[in-house]
Amino acid sequence: MNTITDTNFNFPNQKNVYKGKVREVYNINDEQLVMIATDRLSAFDVVMPKGIPYKGQILNQIATKMMAATQDLVPNWLTATPDPNVAVGHLCEPFKVEMVIRGYMSGHAAREYKAGKRMLCGVSMPEGLKENDKFPKPMITPATKAEMGNHDEDISREDILKRGIVSEEDYLVLEDYTRKLFQRGSEIAASQGLILVDTKYEFGKTKDGKIVLIDEIHTPDSSRYFYAEGYQERLDKGEPQKQLSKEFVRQWLIANNFQGLKGQIVPFMSDEYIETVSERYIELYENITGETFVKADVSNIQSRIEANVLAYLK
Repeated sequence: MNTITDTNFNFPNQKNVYKGKVREVYNINDEQLVMIATDRLSAFDVVMPKGIPYKGQILNQIATKMMAATQDLVPNWLTATPDPNVAVGHLCEPFKVEMVIRGYMSGHAAREYKAGKRMLCGVSMPEGLKENDKFPKPMITPATKAEMGNHDEDISREDILKRGIVSEEDYLVLEDYTRKLFQRGSEIAASQGLILVDTKYEFGKTKDGKIVLIDEIHTPDSSRYFYAEGYQERLDKGEPQKQLSKEFVRQWLIANNFQGLKGQIVPFMSDEYIETVSERYIELYENITGETFVKADVSNIQSRIEANVLAYLK
């Protein structure tokens, strides 16, 4: 199975490269960034040993479609997509917070609620909620961006301002953009028979001081989706929701005694299992975008990416 799990390109005027959990970002002359979405799979802040065929292409294409669908509301960093796995855009100074927004009490919020907590990131959660209930209004629950290998941490708006992580003036813009993007994302999801449950956005500042959306948006790696059909019925019966996200991978890992805790070993993933994960990602793509997924040529992914990026940078 041909996948791309690591790159080592040397583009003209390249200054450096940053390797994240999934994406590798090449700095071109301190002006442009070439962001390559690899097929690496991260769960519980741990990168799995095998790549997932087409995952990078899927994430990149969903993110770039969603950037195009929201650019009238919020400016973004993107300028071109010269390859199915590649996005090119403006060099930005990233804010050191992730803007997480939750429309429903699910995932991390539900686990905190179950543990008896009624405050999350300085925002109060009403009494009497059950898992997957809709919040009265979407909650912004930021997280600090961790270095590689560490877990992101919840943080309140007050702490962000007190610690000077983001200025108050900028933070008000981040909140405004986050709410606008979530509203648009929810409308796009609804048109596909989906519910956008929660998501995270990352922002940066361009050289001329403009705040823009960066990284990815509304992908199954950064967002949780439920199928709208049957949502209320499942909620009333206390059944798990049918969802579109990489939660299915997390659940498989939990069932195989792995949650990224110290001393735990990533369970073996057979080629057959990897194939099913790839198929699930294709299903995610088609449900989220409403379009048929067209597989890129993967006979030599490295050469294809290099040729396309070099042609663009000329």
